Amino acid sequence: MKIDEYYQYDGLGLAELVRKKEVTPKELLDASLESINKMNPSLNAVVAIDEELAFKTLENHLPNGPFKGVPFLLKDMSLLSKDFPINMGSRFAKECTTNADSELMKRFKMAGLVTIGTTTTPEFAYNATTEPVLYGPTKNPWNTELSPGGSSGGAAVAVSSGMVPLAHGSDGGGSIRIPASCTGLVGLKPTRGRVPSGPFVSEALSGLSVEFALTKTIRDTAALLDCVAGSFPGSYSALHSPTLPYEQAIKQDVRPLKIAWTKTPASHLPVDEDCLAALDETVKLLENLGHTVIEAAPRYDDEILQEALLQIWTANLYHSISKIAEQKQVKPSEENIEAAIWQSYLYGGTLSASQLLDAKHITGTTSYKIGDFFTSYDILLSPTIARPPFHLGELNANDSSLSAKDWATKSFSYVPFTNVFNVTGQPSISLPLGWNKANLPIGMQFTGKFGDEMTLLQLAVQLENAKPWRDKYPEVHANNT
Repeated sequence: MKIDEYYQYDGLGLAELVRKKEVTPKELLDASLESINKMNPSLNAVVAIDEELAFKTLENHLPNGPFKGVPFLLKDMSLLSKDFPINMGSRFAKECTTNADSELMKRFKMAGLVTIGTTTTPEFAYNATTEPVLYGPTKNPWNTELSPGGSSGGAAVAVSSGMVPLAHGSDGGGSIRIPASCTGLVGLKPTRGRVPSGPFVSEALSGLSVEFALTKTIRDTAALLDCVAGSFPGSYSALHSPTLPYEQAIKQDVRPLKIAWTKTPASHLPVDEDCLAALDETVKLLENLGHTVIEAAPRYDDEILQEALLQIWTANLYHSISKIAEQKQVKPSEENIEAAIWQSYLYGGTLSASQLLDAKHITGTTSYKIGDFFTSYDILLSPTIARPPFHLGELNANDSSLSAKDWATKSFSYVPFTNVFNVTGQPSISLPLGWNKANLPIGMQFTGKFGDEMTLLQLAVQLENAKPWRDKYPEVHANNT
């Protein structure tokens, strides 16, 4: 299979070719590796490739899952795989290994996916861009002077540029949705507890972080969620399964919904005119599709919430770095950790257990307030981020002038709409519904009720059909190499 054929398909499309014996998994793997070899030097999205392991996977009789034979990449951060060391985007954490797969990794394998390597992430995934000292900057294929977002930036670039049709990502404050917006992709953060995090981690980032993937199509998103969702014995939290598989549910028409929309983040930070224009177009589209659309938003104290999140993030960062230091017998220092991340680590080390519990109390009470808002609405719409893709270098985690609080404030000033739904645990998806005059993608964020991915995905496929994005290709892509 040639690259100019390969990139035209989503994951399910490639798997269908395999089932029909029109192509072999080896041909898909060859096409993906060729695409990576051509695209990655100019985009810097892929950290490592293990071709020998990938070809050996094909020899061992792939599971007959819905993505049988489809090439796949893992984010170089949190998903534990016995086959791939992770660096967490850090010189300090380089080459961390495990001797067993997490439950999610097992489910990716059972889906038939062929993992071929890992993608870039900022140091410890604590940045809204992907520019760690360890790898250097990952570049946005729509304009290589711009950021692809973070922290799943490498995954987003790999999918957007045609290297793979879908890739693993994780989201602790917007890290799937932000890069989806910046690169023109579908980025779903599932409900907390929908995708298992065990058995090695109870709740990642104190329950804020969820793992899933970035895709080109809603049907890939739905089918992959069917593959990986579901309870796991001993899980700290788990959800009831949907009444229908998601892949079947999206074939049914969505009912008329009551949708709230807002152009103003709770922080009252400014939002770029291009994002507001895309929001206005989306509101009109929803009205034309028969939905009731009302300007409204939940009320809560964002300043207090962000202070609580700072404490939760930095306490977790301190704990993670301390554990890595213990396991690797390496001392963390300013020489092997980026400056703002180092300050965040130090700050996390000053916090008491009581302060962390106070922070968790604030996130809990905020979640109750927002949950009450969603008793009146099915969906909340906003821009995903507050501006189109921004320039590389604007979010420099190696800036020694920044304190821990300065760094958190600066990072999230770009993305003030996302992290509150990591607090509430609700499903939230970024859809590529806007492009500005510079042909840069602008994502719209749709957030559903806790546990209701089904309605969210049914609405998403309706929007995908009404305003298709699949044939939009970035400047640097496998179709124009």
